[in-house]
Amino acid sequence: MKNSYNIAVIPGDGTGPEVVAEGIKVLKTVAPMAGVTFNFTHFPLGGDHYRASGELLNPETVEKLSQADAIFLGAIGHPDVPPGILEKGILLTLRFTLDQYINLRPVKLYEGVNTPLKNKGPEDIDFVVVRENTEGLYAGAGGVLKKGTPDEVAVQESINTRKGVERCIRFAFEYCKKRNRKKKLTLCGKTNVLTYAFDLWDRVFWEVAKEYPDIEADYAHVDAICMWMVKNPEWFDVIVTDNMFGDIITDLGAMIQGGMGIAAGGNIHPQGVSMFEPIGGSAPKYTGQGIINPLAAIGAAHLMCETLGLSEAGQWIENALMKVLREDIKDVGAGKMGHSTSEVGDLVCEAVRSQKKS
Repeated sequence: MKNSYNIAVIPGDGTGPEVVAEGIKVLKTVAPMAGVTFNFTHFPLGGDHYRASGELLNPETVEKLSQADAIFLGAIGHPDVPPGILEKGILLTLRFTLDQYINLRPVKLYEGVNTPLKNKGPEDIDFVVVRENTEGLYAGAGGVLKKGTPDEVAVQESINTRKGVERCIRFAFEYCKKRNRKKKLTLCGKTNVLTYAFDLWDRVFWEVAKEYPDIEADYAHVDAICMWMVKNPEWFDVIVTDNMFGDIITDLGAMIQGGMGIAAGGNIHPQGVSMFEPIGGSAPKYTGQGIINPLAAIGAAHLMCETLGLSEAGQWIENALMKVLREDIKDVGAGKMGHSTSEVGDLVCEAVRSQKKS
């Protein structure tokens, strides 16, 4: 294990810098306890930078980001920049260029957090979605013909390669094995309609499953997955799926775990640099008010530590996050926590430090 890690920080837009600051505060607290140092380098990417310079992401910046041990992202999204420009020009470009081919989204309900699901608790909602992150409909293949006319044609193609599908499925099996909970991996697809793309996913899934006889392999259509995530979330352990379906079901997952203020995710390259972020977006209407919930960003810091191999540090952060949710936070919504953004960060830091004392 290394004792020094270089973390590239993209605070981003809106409330992104506020929540990232609390995540960094927690990482600085846990670092000496774990016997490591984190070196943070900030990159001013996002809407304000784009509006001032016309620049999204240049090759020199990408090269610097590729040399980091991890990337900590706040949020990308600006009310004065048309949708799609920042998302494609920064987020998708980073995912594709750095080959972050796994989007890892834990769906875990913590004690003290309310779920909209009736009669469900933390023992029922604890699974992980492994989403393919660089192919599918997000690959950008397609085009428009006769735009703006009554005969306009728009084509968006889903790209699925054997390499991309297999490495995602293998990651999911390995993750399920390491997670060692229910040891059940569910493929989410639509084999009855998307017969080309999901024929490939289905064949590869069952071929790889033969190499993992200790893991229960399962399949369900995406519409059934959505129903069962609401009705019987306890059925799931790890779900693996393509880019588009993964995007949809992970937002459903975020809601059943208590909302975007809790949900964190990682864009993972197992052999390269990975990027970690809160899922909730830039929330520009709350900018500068000090009322946004930073716990998803702190959860992203927990995922970062786990992925870097700092398991003990990651566990300390998650333990602290759970303690604060259980004992100190009234509600996870912005302005409803009973504490300011920075006060929540302070509470988590104190809960981190208390574990070392004990």
